[in-house]
Amino acid sequence: MAVIELRAEHLRLAYDDRVVVDDLDLLVPPGRITVIVGANACGKSTLLRALARLLSPQAGTVYLDGRPVHSTPTRQVARQLGILPQSPVAPDGLTVIDLVTRGRAPHQSWWRQWSSEDAAVVTEALRATELTDLADRPVDELSGGQRQRAWIAMAIAQETPVLLLDEPTTFLDLAHQIDVLDLVVDLNRREGRTIVMVLHDLNQACRYADHVIAMKAGRIVAEGPPTTVVTPELVEDVFDVRCQVTTDPVSGTPLVIPTGRHHSVTIREREHAG
Repeated sequence: MAVIELRAEHLRLAYDDRVVVDDLDLLVPPGRITVIVGANACGKSTLLRALARLLSPQAGTVYLDGRPVHSTPTRQVARQLGILPQSPVAPDGLTVIDLVTRGRAPHQSWWRQWSSEDAAVVTEALRATELTDLADRPVDELSGGQRQRAWIAMAIAQETPVLLLDEPTTFLDLAHQIDVLDLVVDLNRREGRTIVMVLHDLNQACRYADHVIAMKAGRIVAEGPPTTVVTPELVEDVFDVRCQVTTDPVSGTPLVIPTGRHHSVTIREREHAG
C-alpha cells in the first residue's frame, strides 16, 4: 500500500468565536500508529476532524500527499484517507455486508461498476474482522464490539493508506477494546497503513502507539515514542494527575499508575516495606 504523508501547518480551528486550536504544526509519521492523548476539551477530536476534512480551519492548511486536503476532490480524498468518527450510526436495517460494501464507493464510477475485485476486498474485510458469519445481520442488532468491528471492516474495504479513528474503544468492555486495538495493529503491520487514533486510556496509548502526541489547551506539548513522552511530569501537566510510571510487564511500554490522595505511597516505598 502506498505511503501517504499527512501534515498540518499553522492550523487554527474554532467553533464560531471559540478558538480550540491555534497555530498548530503536525507531521504524522507515515506507516506508523500515532495516538493523540490529552484531557477532555483539549482539542484532540477537533484536530482529527480537521485532518479528515470534516472541519474547515480558520487559518492554516492540512496537506494530504502534498496537496491541500480541503481543496482536493472528495472522491480523491476518500481513496486516500478513511475516518471512523465517534459512535457512528448505521441506517435502520442495514446489514453488515451492506455497510462494508459502502467502503467501496470511492472506487466506483459510471465507467467502473462493481467488480470481482470489489467483492474480494469486501470478503477479506469481513474475514479480517471476524464478521463473515454475521454478514447478513443488521448492524443495529450487533453487540458494541461487533458493531465497531463492522465499521472498521468498512474502513478496511475502503483501502485507504491513511485511517483516522476517533476514540474507537469508547463504550466497549475491556475484551472488545483489546480486540479493536489488536485489529488496528494488524492493519498497520500487515498492510502498512498509517493510523491516527484519539484514545482516552493512556496505558492503551502507550501499549499500541509507535508515536504519541500529547495535547493541552489546543497545542501539542510533547510528541515522540511513548517511552520518551510519557513521564510523571507530563501526566501531571496534561492530565493534572500525579502518578508513578513504571514498565508494563507484558508489553515493556510505560505503565501509568495514578496515585490519588488515598494511595500516595510510592512503588519504591511499598517494595521496601515488603
